[in-house]
Amino acid sequence: MPLPVRDPILLTPGPLTTSLATKAAMLRDWGSWDAAFNAVTASMRGKLGQIVNAGDTHVCVPLQGSGTFAVEAAVNTLVPRDGHLLVLVNGAYGKRMARLAQMMGVRTSVFETAEDAPTTPADVERLLTADASITHVGLIHCETSTGIENPLAAIAAVIARHGRALIVDAMSSFGALPIDAQRIPFDALVAASGKCVEGPPGMGFVFVRRTVLEQAAGRSTSLAMDLHDQWVYMEKTTQWRFTPPTHVVVALDAALTQFADAGGQPARYARYRANCDTLLAGLGELGLVSFLPPAIQAPIIVTVHAPPDPRFAFKEFYERVRDRGFVLYPGKLTAVETFRVGCIGAITPADLRAAVHAMGDALDAMGVRDRAPRIGSAAPATVAA
Repeated sequence: MPLPVRDPILLTPGPLTTSLATKAAMLRDWGSWDAAFNAVTASMRGKLGQIVNAGDTHVCVPLQGSGTFAVEAAVNTLVPRDGHLLVLVNGAYGKRMARLAQMMGVRTSVFETAEDAPTTPADVERLLTADASITHVGLIHCETSTGIENPLAAIAAVIARHGRALIVDAMSSFGALPIDAQRIPFDALVAASGKCVEGPPGMGFVFVRRTVLEQAAGRSTSLAMDLHDQWVYMEKTTQWRFTPPTHVVVALDAALTQFADAGGQPARYARYRANCDTLLAGLGELGLVSFLPPAIQAPIIVTVHAPPDPRFAFKEFYERVRDRGFVLYPGKLTAVETFRVGCIGAITPADLRAAVHAMGDALDAMGVRDRAPRIGSAAPATVAA
């Protein structure tokens, strides 16, 4: 079957399908030191701050690179050399945060629950009470490997009560799930351009508590990832220290204008929720089973159990669905075989309904009849230093 005339719709956790207006913003070249480009950078930073109600307490520091670059920059800049980071893990991105911290030489402990079990405030209460040496806690708000939503506000309250600092990876939640810096206590919250704000990939950004960032001068062991140095230089000159991703910046600024015009975070959440509900209903009609129960399923990305039928092979399934105009994503779980379907990007419930039809056609063409998984029990929580 020939490919559709249009570009395939990206049902992935990023890069995403972007709007025509966002794509069009990248058609112009910009000088990286030009006053007009500097004004776009300032506009972009201001619009991002409004989404989390940053006010005067938190500053937005953009950084070239993917979201992982920004997570690494946050840990490297904000956790002192004698600090102790506790990472709450229930998926691949929590493991990644722990790994990058360990590679920097940061003392790191890990509390790991099953991939379908959110960390609870009671878990954090117990861990912080038991170990007074912990100075910082790392949390993945929406774990992209499954789509699970961890209870950010409740966990943040426990951490604040113990006087510890919180670093949040909000890569897959920022812009869609409500986050208010004036109500949720965090020292740093990290996100990226190519997720729920529907810009192109290539830029991360960190919202940092101003008083914390002011105390972080000279702490980073990396020149390129020094958030304090990046912030001070931008405040002083309005420019980036090193060559900025100019096209990404202007496209993200355009995407943020569309975000606000469409109704901001509540409207973005409502569309993604409708996308997710449409997808889940359609998967059920196909006999496919999602990995997470609805109560902990964020409307960002849905992890789906691979059919146990021996005729199912993800590579063939992926190619058949792509030939019908939709790009899926492989699973990232260690325990069971899965694939993932994103609900985010410049897409609507009608697109998800069409994607379900494409998946059904692909399964039928492959002769996959046995689609319900044999589901076992989840692994227990573990703590590791």
